Amino acid sequence: MEYNDLTFEKLGERYRVCISTEHRFGTDAFLLADFAKARRKDACADLCSGSGIIALLLDKKYSPKKTYAVEIQKKAYDQLVLSVEHSKAEDKILPVNADLKEWRAEEELDLITCNPPYKLDNTGAKNDSEAVSIARHEMMCTIDDVCAAAKRNLKFGGRLCVCNRPERLCDIFEAMRKNGIEPKRLRTVHKNPDCAPWLVLVEGKKGAKNFLSIERPLYVRSADGGVSDEMMRIYQEPV
Repeated sequence: MEYNDLTFEKLGERYRVCISTEHRFGTDAFLLADFAKARRKDACADLCSGSGIIALLLDKKYSPKKTYAVEIQKKAYDQLVLSVEHSKAEDKILPVNADLKEWRAEEELDLITCNPPYKLDNTGAKNDSEAVSIARHEMMCTIDDVCAAAKRNLKFGGRLCVCNRPERLCDIFEAMRKNGIEPKRLRTVHKNPDCAPWLVLVEGKKGAKNFLSIERPLYVRSADGGVSDEMMRIYQEPV
């Protein structure tokens, strides 16, 4: 692999994530990993894994038994491999270069996370970089594909946790229910207490009965403009 734009960003004393011009990460990755709250006994998968940020955060924060990190784009996958190697996490995180529409885990999973492309393929201006456009628009997978992959790989009672834009909430609920995954938790993320949400976090359970819990809003910034206490906790939890 020969790329001239790779750098590493520290996630703690041990963990390093490889980033490039096309494949980076944002606040939403930290929010989703915190929302998912993996357990030590869980077999997990992170779909649309990019350079592995969510898989690394799950391992760092919760140390689940195993996490498959599934990514279709070759450069992002190469970055994912480097992230896992530099974080010395080869025994816990398994990079997979595959299309999530076809991939099947070696066992039934307890938890799947996904930070999917937010925009419909035929909406909005696309980036000059095809790799960036694929990450932002539903060019290679849709929320329906994500939920179908979760149906195929989750055990009964297993959880799917996703983040997306608020305007896609109905699409998420519809796709989950169509695939036998019942929406169970919803949390909205706001820039500050005066702003409408810019992100939603949704958890669904395979085979569960219908009952949706709406959690209190998460504010990235406090009323005085500083980083909120909860956001500081999410960023600064120990290795």
